[in-house]
Amino acid sequence: MKLHNTFKTAIKGLTTHKSRSILTILGIVIGITAIMLVMAVSQGAKDLILFQIQGLGSQTVIVRAGREPEGPSDFASIFTTSLRDREVMALKNPAFVRGAIAVAPVVIGSGTALFQTETKNASLLGTTPDILQALGIQPRYGTFFTESDVAGRTSVAVLGSEVKKELFGDSDAVGETIKFYDRNFKVIGTFDDVGQIGAFDLDTNIIVPVTTANQYLLGANHYTVIMVRVESEAMVDRAADDIRQTLRELHGITDPDKDDFFVATQADLAERVGTITGVLSALLLSVAAISLVVGGIGIMNIMLVSVTERTREIGLRKAVGATTNDILRQFLFESVLLTSVGGIIGISLGAVLSLVVSIVLTRFLAVDWGFTFPINGALLGFGVSALVGLIFGLYPARQASIKSPIEALRYE
Repeated sequence: MKLHNTFKTAIKGLTTHKSRSILTILGIVIGITAIMLVMAVSQGAKDLILFQIQGLGSQTVIVRAGREPEGPSDFASIFTTSLRDREVMALKNPAFVRGAIAVAPVVIGSGTALFQTETKNASLLGTTPDILQALGIQPRYGTFFTESDVAGRTSVAVLGSEVKKELFGDSDAVGETIKFYDRNFKVIGTFDDVGQIGAFDLDTNIIVPVTTANQYLLGANHYTVIMVRVESEAMVDRAADDIRQTLRELHGITDPDKDDFFVATQADLAERVGTITGVLSALLLSVAAISLVVGGIGIMNIMLVSVTERTREIGLRKAVGATTNDILRQFLFESVLLTSVGGIIGISLGAVLSLVVSIVLTRFLAVDWGFTFPINGALLGFGVSALVGLIFGLYPARQASIKSPIEALRYE
């Protein structure tokens, strides 16, 4: 029998029982939809995080206190006081770190800001004027505090756009006084909408001199992060190596595995993001694969039932000249066609759901969560669905092909 005739026969066999065919491929549809959704959402998350990392600029090196976390539960690594004034002064020394043009220590916290009857939960960012160059930002209204403000521990603040809007509305707020951590701060500047830059959402921050934050607000004498801006992208790796060597000498560390700090560049962060999203995607895809296996077993069962129901048909076809291979091909075609249709439906449904998820996340999380159609996911989904049909349809097709025509014709 020619292939196109076999194909027509397979289609006729499936359309005879439409409801059963639709229910049969349900597991495949769910599995492929899950694959598409996982790959689209994970790619969207990866793109969003990478976009935020790139906001730091390719010339920025980040130094964090504590050893590099070895896993999500490794919280002890971040509770350390390894970054202090002497580390900042050492990193500013061009003899130690070549090409550094800005070194900004940072401390973080959170509290409630008050202006008259208006309140706003805000993040605290204590730092120095070098943060402007490190992040490539400038106030929209007013000015930023100076090194003399840092040295004098003055109570001045620069507001993020969201904080300013909640407390002052359309006013530029410059010259007003707010209460933050039960201390009065004079507003000397405000930022326009900046958004997320690395780990900092500047729109929700109140930025004060780092000395003021440590002495009056946090009661600390160390830093959470030190941000180092270097002259050019080509010098980033060398500067990162210089920073590691400088801090190890300061802390008397000879074994890199015992570092009480860790240094990250944009490339390092991007690599970590790729690794994390890749592992999560693999984990979720393995869960989706279970649905495909269950769907494949369901297809095998239905095909075996179909073979039993069509025993007389098989016997008649063999009696008029159909070969064992003809019967085998027909039932394999039915199985592969069934799962391939399920794969196409799953790809379409997964794409639509991925688009809906991206719209919902963009609206409710207030982030630019882009939609990306996962071409690799579509190809993988279609290929896997066809393979499932081939593997799980092989046994029923084999059982149909080896039936004796005489016994088949006698089957009631």
